[in-house]
Amino acid sequence: MLIEEKVKFLALGDSYTIGQSVPVAERWPVQLIEHLKSDQKLTSDDPRIIATTGWRTDQLKAAILNAAITPGSYNLISLLIGVNNQYQGRSVNVYAQEFEELLQMAIDLAGNKERVFVVSIPDYGYTPFGESNQATISAQLDEFNRINKSITSSKGVLYINITDISRLGLQDPELVAGDRLHPSGKMYKAWVDRILSNDSIRFIKNTVTDVKKKKEEAMIRVFPNPIDNVINLDGKPNSSISFKLINIKGDIALHEHVRLPHTCSASTLSTGLYHYIIEDERGLVDWGKLVKY
Repeated sequence: MLIEEKVKFLALGDSYTIGQSVPVAERWPVQLIEHLKSDQKLTSDDPRIIATTGWRTDQLKAAILNAAITPGSYNLISLLIGVNNQYQGRSVNVYAQEFEELLQMAIDLAGNKERVFVVSIPDYGYTPFGESNQATISAQLDEFNRINKSITSSKGVLYINITDISRLGLQDPELVAGDRLHPSGKMYKAWVDRILSNDSIRFIKNTVTDVKKKKEEAMIRVFPNPIDNVINLDGKPNSSISFKLINIKGDIALHEHVRLPHTCSASTLSTGLYHYIIEDERGLVDWGKLVKY
């Protein structure tokens, strides 16, 4: 996984991501950014969190679509979702389908699977709230985590298991918030330590990789706009790029690896608004919107 400055972090999830029952400063996405600033000396924006207590996978998906996020706006995206699917007795098969859709949305928004990571679902069976039904809760959450881990691995995305940490909640009451259900700031700190200690993470401190500067250096033209039957890509001759076109549903309508200059066929594209993402070997260099009438 790449963590590159300037870090623009989007955290997607539910009560665990919004940090129910802890101060804002103790939310794990906030703690993660503070660690990147203090320990890795990476310049970072404050994290954007799209999460609400009680959300299931379908509700998170609707919220992301409603947010109308421009692809490429964030270079680090996390996904932690599923406990409310389990708590509300929702189908694991539906969860599998919706989780895969969410993960693909996160990858498309980041423009690169190496800028996305998934966090496992914690086990609230090891809290005072869930203790009386711990065996059932744990067994069900193990199945949900088996599913999300399998999907994450199939897409080549980093998976961070924090479930074992959550199962220390009864052993160490300080790991549980005052509501007797959610993690405390202390537990969230342990999650952040687990995330940032992963051997596969590469920290990149290099202002030259700032998207705006790379965009200026690349000077790639995408035309015409509106689209007719072709999309022309022009820039430094023989430059190798990835060109991705995403429709308003978040689906990939076109994805080509090409050398400039290049002409893509747009004859089969439906009418509507599209976001495009262009990457070179260093990562994201340009994004924008195209319309086909």
